Amino acid sequence: MTHSNANAAALVSDKLALLNELDMSHGILDLACGNGRNGLFLVEQQLPVIFADVDGDKLTALAAKAHGYPEWVQLWHVDFEQPEQRPLRGKTFDAILVFNYLHRPLMADIRQAVRQGGLVFYETFTVGQREFGRPHNPDFLLAENELKEHFADWEILHYFEGERENPNRAIASLVARRPAEHG
Repeated sequence: MTHSNANAAALVSDKLALLNELDMSHGILDLACGNGRNGLFLVEQQLPVIFADVDGDKLTALAAKAHGYPEWVQLWHVDFEQPEQRPLRGKTFDAILVFNYLHRPLMADIRQAVRQGGLVFYETFTVGQREFGRPHNPDFLLAENELKEHFADWEILHYFEGERENPNRAIASLVARRPAEHG
């Protein structure tokens, strides 16, 4: 497998050192991973990744792409949007990656599933995306400062909200560390 960091989101490749500093005991969840571009990049860095997606065909394709790294890859066929299920409940990860995906009912479970001192990398579209194209549905678009507010009590290591080019898009991106519990 040769997966260039050009395929990974800039947020992941630019902030790789933060993931390398973690004591990996639970792995990195690539939530709603799709084609797995970010997780594949991390697997090549010998970081353990759990690829999670509702699309079993995409997971099968990921298994083939990552065949040379079996010790670093787990596949999880899961639908995060089933209201009667809460698949993250009771699970713990060193970090969670979420890119181009928003399901607000899952936000609290994402926060809970990151271990103390662990990280969340989150990047998705904002309401400004309507100027550029899809998605248009407000259910899939963050309001202004919404992402930052979801993690306001965490240590914010990176935050950007605005427009990017190539392709043109309106996004919010965040890297945050879950604090140690006090008390």
